[in-house]
Amino acid sequence: MQEQNVLILDFGSQYTQLIARRVRELNIYCEIHPFNNPPKDSDNFKAVILSGSPFSVRSENPPHPELSEIRGKKPLLAVCYGAQYLAHFSGGKVGQSNTREYGRANLSFVQEGELFLENISEGSQVWMSHSDTIKELPTNGTRLASTHDVENAAYKIEGEQTYAIQFHPEVYHTTDGKQLLENFLVKIAGVAQTWTPDSFVESTVKEIQEKVGSDKVVLGLSGGVDSTVAAILLHKAIGANLHCIFVNNGLLSKNEFTAVLKQYEGMGLNVKGVDASQRFMDALAGLSDPEAKRKAIGNAFIEVFDHEANQIEDAKWLAQGTIYPDVIESVSVSGGPSATIKSHHNVGGLPDFMKLKIVEPLRMIFKDEVRRVGASMGIDKELLGRHPFPGPGLAIRILGDVTPEKVNILQEVDAIFINGLKESGLYDSVWQAGAILLPLNSVGVMGDERTYEKVVALRAVESTDGMTADWVNLPYAFLQKTSNDIINKVKGVNRVVYDISSKPPATIEWE
Repeated sequence: MQEQNVLILDFGSQYTQLIARRVRELNIYCEIHPFNNPPKDSDNFKAVILSGSPFSVRSENPPHPELSEIRGKKPLLAVCYGAQYLAHFSGGKVGQSNTREYGRANLSFVQEGELFLENISEGSQVWMSHSDTIKELPTNGTRLASTHDVENAAYKIEGEQTYAIQFHPEVYHTTDGKQLLENFLVKIAGVAQTWTPDSFVESTVKEIQEKVGSDKVVLGLSGGVDSTVAAILLHKAIGANLHCIFVNNGLLSKNEFTAVLKQYEGMGLNVKGVDASQRFMDALAGLSDPEAKRKAIGNAFIEVFDHEANQIEDAKWLAQGTIYPDVIESVSVSGGPSATIKSHHNVGGLPDFMKLKIVEPLRMIFKDEVRRVGASMGIDKELLGRHPFPGPGLAIRILGDVTPEKVNILQEVDAIFINGLKESGLYDSVWQAGAILLPLNSVGVMGDERTYEKVVALRAVESTDGMTADWVNLPYAFLQKTSNDIINKVKGVNRVVYDISSKPPATIEWE
């Protein structure tokens, strides 16, 4: 799997993860590493991509990567900031644009060959996102493409397999962006397109066997896609040495605990249900800050798993369904320049008192890849189609402090919303949906009586991996019926609103 790696050096761009996804779509394995902490085993990488950045090369202390082991030795594609960086520090000139270059543009000149092949020609649409521009090419630089406003939209360094583009090939609006990446990675760099779900399963099972050996592993199941796929992968690798635990944290969807346990019947897994709801409610008592709630839930999970692991003789590993977006949002791409968005309860290691080591078979793949891997192993399509559900559960959909009464209200609201999506045939067209209980009351009228009750927000988004998302334009008739059902059937709620924010700038969850 890792013989044909592509290294992506991150300078803090919001689009870096999209580069990785586009590369993976080409059946090529890649990894993101911060520019200031690249992997030591660079020989494993057949090609390197430099990302964009919110920084300017003209600033006092711009991101300054060490490229001595890459430049001229490996095929290199520099995107946006990367292109400006190579120009600025290699004999060229970068200056502020006369006009901000952001949005759609069309190529007005293309030097055919190498990077620009396969119908990428004059008129092709690209996406610009920068305020600086390359005014003079670096030493030995040759222009490959221009737009009406950007003379040096792409160039190459003669005598090297070094290419640079000022636009973003990873975004949807660059219509031939995926083809350009394929031209660079496959036709120029010669990277093999061997990254497939089957190859991932084969290599991951082997890796787990080598790492875990005959040790016993404890896995926390959630009933969702990630933990289920992780469980089947682990089961393939170590069989009966896998012990699965499904914890009722008191923050699940309505009737979820019973439904999930039944779901796993017949899958060949050793699953134990543990009701620890009171422990979690006690841990959350009085907490309102989102990060404090996440950390309290994470600590409670650790306590539960530590206790359960001690009931299993010789258990030495804790398995988790951590996926790449969790890692990226929690630890800023392994400590890189991208901003940390929020912590995830299953990212960041275990406390010293625990004797368990961590195994995370899905840590380096995106959500859509998890589903493809699950399908390749024969996991039920309906299970793989389940919407993502936050690890901390409804605690982060209850803004402010969490109480049993609030949990009950939100469970009822969420059930009406999700069941309504299923009954209306809308569920599969939505990537994730849920309800949020707001920390305020509103005045209402029921009959002739004044009410002063809770407000809930409904959220439904479409996405592929959770890194970006757009709100779903649900039919007005559906929203109207759902709102009426919630207000009429859930005591304590008298107002329903619909969230029409996209990610970015918002996140999918409110906390």
